Amino acid sequence: MNYDIIIIGSGPGGYVAAIRAAQLGRRVAIVERAEAGGVCLNWGCIPTKALVRSAQVYADCKSAASFGITVEGDIKPDWQKIVARERTVASTMNKGVQFLLKKNNIEFIAGHGRLASPHTVEVEGTSYEAGAVILATGARPREMPFMPIDGRHVVSSREALTLPELPESIVIVGSGAIGSEFAYIFATLGVKVTIVEYMPQIMPLEDEDTAAAMERAFRKLRAKVLTSTTVKQVSVGDDGRCTIEIEGKKGAETLTADVVLSAVGIKSNIENIGLEELGIAVERDKIKVDEHFRTSVEGVYAIGDIIATPALAHVASAEAIHCVEHICGLSPEPIDYTTIPSCIFTSPEVASVGLTERQAREQGIECKVGRFQYTASGKATAAGERDGFVKLVFDADDKLIGAHLVGHNVTEMIAEPTLAKRLGVTAHRLARTIHAHPSMNEAVMEAAEAATGAAIHG
Repeated sequence: MNYDIIIIGSGPGGYVAAIRAAQLGRRVAIVERAEAGGVCLNWGCIPTKALVRSAQVYADCKSAASFGITVEGDIKPDWQKIVARERTVASTMNKGVQFLLKKNNIEFIAGHGRLASPHTVEVEGTSYEAGAVILATGARPREMPFMPIDGRHVVSSREALTLPELPESIVIVGSGAIGSEFAYIFATLGVKVTIVEYMPQIMPLEDEDTAAAMERAFRKLRAKVLTSTTVKQVSVGDDGRCTIEIEGKKGAETLTADVVLSAVGIKSNIENIGLEELGIAVERDKIKVDEHFRTSVEGVYAIGDIIATPALAHVASAEAIHCVEHICGLSPEPIDYTTIPSCIFTSPEVASVGLTERQAREQGIECKVGRFQYTASGKATAAGERDGFVKLVFDADDKLIGAHLVGHNVTEMIAEPTLAKRLGVTAHRLARTIHAHPSMNEAVMEAAEAATGAAIHG
């Protein structure tokens, strides 16, 4: 069978590429060895948000009395029902992707796809021809030799979504988005949580003020946070208990837990897809591409987690659209990798875009910073969500170069600073943009005002 474009992988990069290609009149097929929607919809972004929401509802019920609401009887989480809901959410999204593919007349080919030539994809013994092939095979949790994953006692994020029961204790190795979100989920549901982070701060990619605020938030949840700590070895005893040998600020220590969650990053799915046979260039586990996502072999493209760009679903989707439009002869705008929002769905939430204050100063950028604490926000106070802040970083020309938000609903609020940074908006213009009152988003305006020296409520 002949197609204009074949995409291998149906995650947020693959299925978006397929739909955009179909919109542009191309005959498209998508190859997927597992579920439509990839890891994000089935075992990543979406199901973890379902667990986060269940944890939030449980926390809200426990604090209902502070809002004048009486809840009678025991309040306790039912883990099996929480997991069942999470699986239902994932299934709903999976069906949604299948519907979109069918609606756009995209052929879905089930099975493992690999390149037989620059224009030939083999799937379970059947060959398909294409004018162009886009590789969007995504990634999987990285496994470390000192922490072998058995899927029961030592687990990855995938197994953590469907643990048979809530453990009494868990050690989470790594405090990026995945580790932090699971730490919030389990700590809120009453599990004894210990976070072990190799770097000097938790959430290592975030601004240091964000990290400090979130470390306090985890401690309020009675989670233990160990930074600048190395995991030396994880072993499982005959009784099923995990022993974790660490070395940190206090020297060598030994921790024990029912479960260990390995959240130490991801590994690209680039094995057995024909790269070596075709001579497609790879560097450090990533396929090398140019600004239009062309690999070293003409006719073959790569996007998403298998290339050396931020491993985020929304980045893969943006790359997908650019890649397809380039293939189809359009002139898409280059992707601005300096303006990519990042979100961590804990409580309080974390969101950021652009440079941290430290990065700006290390790059020799003369900058000024505006801050606004949610303790001064009327809406935050009324909502009972006073933990958090907005921190904006501006350069010498008064243009926004970084935004760092901690608090209720900031994963939605980050869109405004992201657009402001992309458009080169100044602190003055941001401060003079009228924001609705009362709203959480007023904090962005207030932080901008603080940077101009004209803070009203700061």
